[in-house]
Amino acid sequence: MVKWRLVFAKLYEAFIFFDILPRQIQDTEMKVLVTGSIAIDNIKTPLEEHRNLLGGSASYAAIASSYRAPTGIVGIIGSDFPQEHLETYHKHQLDLEGLHRAEGKTFAWSGEYEWDMNNRRTLSVELNVFENFSPVLPASYKNTPYVLLGNIAPSLQMHVLSQMHRPLFIVADTMDLWINTARNDLLSLLRKIDMLILNDSEARALTSQTSLIKAGAQIRTMGPRYVAIKKGEHGCLLFGEEGFFSAPAYPLEDVHDPTGAGDTFAGGVVSFVASAERVDFDVLKQAVVHGSVLASFTVESFSVTRLSELTQQDISQRYEQFRLFSRFDDLP
Repeated sequence: MVKWRLVFAKLYEAFIFFDILPRQIQDTEMKVLVTGSIAIDNIKTPLEEHRNLLGGSASYAAIASSYRAPTGIVGIIGSDFPQEHLETYHKHQLDLEGLHRAEGKTFAWSGEYEWDMNNRRTLSVELNVFENFSPVLPASYKNTPYVLLGNIAPSLQMHVLSQMHRPLFIVADTMDLWINTARNDLLSLLRKIDMLILNDSEARALTSQTSLIKAGAQIRTMGPRYVAIKKGEHGCLLFGEEGFFSAPAYPLEDVHDPTGAGDTFAGGVVSFVASAERVDFDVLKQAVVHGSVLASFTVESFSVTRLSELTQQDISQRYEQFRLFSRFDDLP
């Protein structure tokens, strides 16, 4: 009898977790607004090299978000933007009313990864039409309840946020460049958001703390209620008033391209919260696991190729594997 109770409990847990998704897919009202860069990437690893790839923080985050909630994208592309990349957006039913088109070339980035895939070197950056981007949000976007401010300059993130009408939950991503060159703008932004996502080296740079536990707690005093510190292949740390949570990374044998994994994670987090339609620490613990699961798919291919072709079964199976990898029971 006890064994059957455990089986039913497991089935109930799975039902509760995955029941949210179908209801949100049927809802066509936009729930998540994602803004960030849209880029054409050229990426080289020790084994492969690919050119003219769909990239940019907004691309990865919006596609990841689309699996749990209707999502709109705010960004800018040039007249050279490939039709096949637009078709990828359409495939995920992204709302493109906030996608600006301008004469000229799309933002372009080229980078090369070392053997361990943790270190990369930027070979070239061409801002092109992104250089003077200052979006005016469509009226239909201004009441979107969940907002992800992808990794762009804090002043531009603030510009987008200033046009919003009282979002329920605001997540921002950042990087060491803005910590070093636009610190005051970033600190102003932190007072306006609910959650900050950054990696371990960025958390240390922002706080001058060597301990990530101290860094996470200190960042919360700067404004955001929640902080997620990404540690790459070592998982993620989540901080909130309600407690602390450590999530491992999904173990992979092969990593083909780490580009966009952090942006995918952020998109997965905000869309999970949007689909749950409530914000608390228990929801966010599941959200960071969901984001980690999606990010694990992203690194299995170049660009958004693997991320874009997922099924709900792919996601649910890997989530359950993640749960089993991370679980342990007390000995009697």
